[in-house]
Amino acid sequence: MRIEQSSAFSQGAGRVLGSPLRLLTGTLIYVAVVFAVSTLGYVASGWPVDDAAYMVLLTIFSVGYGEVRPIDTHFLRLWTTATIVLGCTGMIVLTSALVQVFTLFQFRQLLGVGKMQTEIDRLKDHAVICGMGRIGLQLAKALTEARHPFVIIERNPDLAEEARANGWLVLVGEATQEETLRAAGILHARVLASVLPDDAANVFITLSARSLNPAVQIIARGEAPTTERKLFHAGADKVVLPTHIGAERITELILYPATDTRIQEAEHMADARRFLHDLGLDVEVVTAAPKGALTGATVGEAERRGAGAFFIVQIDRVNGQSIQHPGEDVNIEAGDTLVLVVRGTRLSAGAIFGIPAKPVKQGRTYVG
Repeated sequence: MRIEQSSAFSQGAGRVLGSPLRLLTGTLIYVAVVFAVSTLGYVASGWPVDDAAYMVLLTIFSVGYGEVRPIDTHFLRLWTTATIVLGCTGMIVLTSALVQVFTLFQFRQLLGVGKMQTEIDRLKDHAVICGMGRIGLQLAKALTEARHPFVIIERNPDLAEEARANGWLVLVGEATQEETLRAAGILHARVLASVLPDDAANVFITLSARSLNPAVQIIARGEAPTTERKLFHAGADKVVLPTHIGAERITELILYPATDTRIQEAEHMADARRFLHDLGLDVEVVTAAPKGALTGATVGEAERRGAGAFFIVQIDRVNGQSIQHPGEDVNIEAGDTLVLVVRGTRLSAGAIFGIPAKPVKQGRTYVG
């Protein structure tokens, strides 16, 4: 689906269209009151209700068929004059309001604004992305590949135009405003991702989204570590700290270069790691150092020392022998490369084996 809406046009069209609609509503009420009161006046003069209503109808629509009954009293002449002035004026205003409403609705349809809102209203269980920056762009690309419906809220028209060029649903406006979130379909959304670089805005968006839809899953971005607690308190289900993740990733590359090299070289290992990650597990590759704490121990002994925090799924010997699913009685020898499945992050694997930060040698992590 392709959609766009500029902030200026959206707000301007709402004001311009809202005025004729209010005018039309008010005029209809005015004409109805004039019709009812005028009819009661003729009934009070002794006319039947049907004749009185017909007389008022002919008068305010300026048909000119003639008088239903003789206007032969001073009261009837004054009452008819008032009906002509008030009724005909109301009908003129009513006609003008109808023309404006029809014209503006056609104008909105021509520019696709009405179609845009219709498309959004049809979405169910979609994602709402607040912010079209670097993270929002990557998120939109990933959701596109997964064919998951989503709506982007972006206040910058230039960035919105870039998103529109990619064929994405874009709503230009302030995500901090509840009416914008409603327009993006927050009431029917499954998840909202607030990835703005402004912590205060992300907190406010989280509060607004949670109040509008208590069931929606909220993933919020935080720049400062102190913001994490505020976002959770505001109602976020998950908080992402890009700076913290980046620092942890660099640390892992420094301490455990063998893991990334091995996993990148084996496609099936990468697939297995993605599957394990969904289960809260991770894959680690370490090398048994000479005279290390685990060197000479059996697989069963090593796993018992870890108290269930990891288990060994493969051992690669220096001589090229590879032992998959090693038994508990298999010994760990110096130089063996161990493929582990660990609970938690790869940094926790270092803690399990007591790996210091400096024993990185020739692209392998040595278990000390």
